[in-house]
Amino acid sequence: MGISWQQLLILLVIVLLIFGTKRLRNLGGDLGGAIKGFKKAMKEEGKKDGEEEDEKDPELLGKDDNTKPQQKTSSEEKQSQDK
Repeated sequence: MGISWQQLLILLVIVLLIFGTKRLRNLGGDLGGAIKGFKKAMKEEGKKDGEEEDEKDPELLGKDDNTKPQQKTSSEEKQSQDK
């Protein structure tokens, strides 16, 4: 036994009468902003974790920090621009 579409419609009407459309719109905007903020924080945390892994990489530990980074070839630049 689930909730039918008729019961959902009645529930929606009751919620609209109690809270009003303006308050529900604000609530939806706040909820959307919170979700965006959470996703952004998760992406930033993932980037930080990736940097920490690079620092612990034994191949990178042997390299001198004063060396110049390699220049990208034109094909590598084109591929990075396509992404």
